[in-house]
Amino acid sequence: MADNALGDYLRARRESVRPEDVGLPEDGRRRLVSGLRREEVAALAGISSEYYLRLEQGRERHPSTQVVTAIARALLLAPASEEFLHRLVRPLPDRGYEAEQTPEGADRLAAFIAALSTPAIVHDRILDVIGANPLAGALSPSFRPGVNLVEAAFLDPRVRALYVNWEEMTVRLVSYLRAQAATPPLDPRLPDLVAGLMEGSSRFAELWGRHDVGAAASGVNLLSHPVVGPIELAFERLCFAGSDHPVIVVYHAERGSASEEALARLEVVASGVAG
Repeated sequence: MADNALGDYLRARRESVRPEDVGLPEDGRRRLVSGLRREEVAALAGISSEYYLRLEQGRERHPSTQVVTAIARALLLAPASEEFLHRLVRPLPDRGYEAEQTPEGADRLAAFIAALSTPAIVHDRILDVIGANPLAGALSPSFRPGVNLVEAAFLDPRVRALYVNWEEMTVRLVSYLRAQAATPPLDPRLPDLVAGLMEGSSRFAELWGRHDVGAAASGVNLLSHPVVGPIELAFERLCFAGSDHPVIVVYHAERGSASEEALARLEVVASGVAG
């Protein structure tokens, strides 16, 4: 995705850490950069400033595992972000991109989510929806096969209006997509997807530039549905044994809550549309 992915990631992470976060005292010098200076990261990691500079500039691409771990500690990286940093230095072998499922597998997924009594979708590595049950389709205009969840989140005003916690939701989506950019095999559709979003959404461009990495397995979304009103839904990402993708996302409301009642009303609407 980039000629200097390691350097770009280090710079973005360095700029997100404040001196007080790592216990550095004010030294009286005017700060010309946001976050930490390069020499501060180097000192915290126990390496030379010149060596760290070469890493950011892409002139050194093969630091030792110990150095990567020390830099991760200096930058206060969470476990998922530290793992991402290690993958940038020593990527997994690229076996070449292959389709993620057979037609038989797609049929099984479709039958599974259709049997659920709660909204459920299936997405691939770049968050293209490849399956959705009727209740999911009634919940969000983005929950339909052929729709890309990231494009819909940033470019479809209906989705923007639906999510009360839209800013939080978009952070999660971009962090997930960023993780896919460094995990072989690279989906050949990913560069065009990112390029289009960079051009079409300043919010996406801002989040992509932060280099946040993560794939939340669960979370909560707050929705303002145009038909049934407010809904608070938890979601869970599920994968089949031995495979990371495709991913099933199941949405559910707390038992006995107003959101569960709203989902029940939405199911009536979905049944009418399906009929």
